[in-house]
Amino acid sequence: MSALVIYLVCEPETPELARAAVEGGADVIELGIPFSDPLAEGPTIRLASERALARGMRTAACLECIAETRSLVEVPLVPMTYAAILEAYGYERFAAAAAAAGASSMIVVDLPPEEQPALARIQLVAPTSTDERIALCAARSDGWLYLVSLTGTTGARSELSPALAGLVARARALTALPLYAGFGISEPAHAAAVARLADGVVVGSRAVQVALEGPSALRGYVASLREAIDAARGG
Repeated sequence: MSALVIYLVCEPETPELARAAVEGGADVIELGIPFSDPLAEGPTIRLASERALARGMRTAACLECIAETRSLVEVPLVPMTYAAILEAYGYERFAAAAAAAGASSMIVVDLPPEEQPALARIQLVAPTSTDERIALCAARSDGWLYLVSLTGTTGARSELSPALAGLVARARALTALPLYAGFGISEPAHAAAVARLADGVVVGSRAVQVALEGPSALRGYVASLREAIDAARGG
């Protein structure tokens, strides 16, 4: 069975939304720490981050959001953040606080594997990554390797990146870690196609859009992804 990862930005409503996503079939919840200059993000998540910051969702509030989410769900919780936030808060301090709040690991989008090697985190690789880079990231990744399916920012797209299959094949030849793919995956058909290639499917921008409609809408959307993934894997 392929894992289904749903990304949500930390806001006051996020714990209830996360519970709805898990009820719909999510296996992992990624919790975005809003940042004023999210270089990897497209317009949907940028707007969500701006909204969250305007509502006072700074690092301490996001850690409280993680803790509240943990009280509602049992699946792994993975904060996704940027190096500047951890630089300001303190790398070790954030790691300890996130773990105490119930985080299972973390993703630091713009922190190369050579920097802060003691900080356990999930590493990202892209179609432009060399085999040497993929091997290094895999060796230093915490639990699974995040495959960025395309070159560019996050965002819902009409079709799956043609670069993904090649990236999966290259990564499989270099590591035994589970491979989870994200960026540009929005429709059940996309999720099914990814599930035939990778061990996990990460859905962000479209989930953030649907979450604006409330927990019931998100639960239904996630269920549609889960059904497509399970059908693709014969589950």
